Amino acid sequence: MLRAIFVAFALGSITLVSPASAKPVHAAYSIPATAIHYRTVKVDGLDVFYREAGDPKNPTILLLHGFPSSSHQYRDLIPLLADKFHVVAPDYPGFGHTTQPAREAYGYTFDHLYQTVDHFSRVVGIDRFAIYIQDYGSPVGLRFALYQPKRVTAIIVQNGNAYDVGLSPLWAPIRQLWAKDTPETREGAADFLTRKTTTYQYSEGVPADRVNPDAIENDQAILDRPGNRDIQLDLFADYQSNVKLYPAFHEAFRKYQFPTLIVWGKNDPIFTVAGAEAFREDLPHAELHMLDAGHFATETHADEIAGYIRDFLPRALGHRQ
Repeated sequence: MLRAIFVAFALGSITLVSPASAKPVHAAYSIPATAIHYRTVKVDGLDVFYREAGDPKNPTILLLHGFPSSSHQYRDLIPLLADKFHVVAPDYPGFGHTTQPAREAYGYTFDHLYQTVDHFSRVVGIDRFAIYIQDYGSPVGLRFALYQPKRVTAIIVQNGNAYDVGLSPLWAPIRQLWAKDTPETREGAADFLTRKTTTYQYSEGVPADRVNPDAIENDQAILDRPGNRDIQLDLFADYQSNVKLYPAFHEAFRKYQFPTLIVWGKNDPIFTVAGAEAFREDLPHAELHMLDAGHFATETHADEIAGYIRDFLPRALGHRQ
């Protein structure tokens, strides 16, 4: 109930009425409604879909989504931030509403996803930004920290891994794929593409009545598109490239000391709590908040996450100037 009221205030749909005057009195702490725009731009010949809200003159947050989702996972978070920040959330190739080029035409690697997001950022005219990284958003976003650190104003980590200790035992079939890419190991990893596993990612560690079936249907529709299965298996196989970059990510953390906020769903079966805590080995000033949430924490705790960001980012950017 409280979350519903918070969101209603955030969307500007609730006003307080003074008994004396019977005229509406807006709550002093309400968040003005801000339109979300759904846009598509050409990037290297691809149609890249993105959600955008807020004044471009405000600090930008680049929201980078996870597997198997898309910018759809930020649908609740965006309106809670857009009055203070310029918020941009793209879909990667093969995900969401962005073009799904054939594997022969687009190599599905994390280096390539990063390059596409980099080129996208330049096409839409965002130069410096805080990165919000979750799941696949972590290896995509942290390549900015590694290769273009001056563009990164801050890092917001939400169940996005960068440490070996963060990989749970559920990664065993994918580790086998890394060791040997064969039809057999691909078939073993393909269980991650089933409706059962998609549902598990959303529901594990979350009360049953808080699991939004629309999110599951949205993600599974992406996975079930013709040709998408092999695309996702290519990315599973390439994920080891991210693990190999972990030491370089850590060195970048130590060197640049990016202002960092960690908001972590502690019930995540994919990435462990130890993986969240490990960031503070290299970023000792990072702010860490554990949420009673799962892998997709914005599904149940968007208001709490927004509150932490609204508190953290102005302070972080003030020190970063």
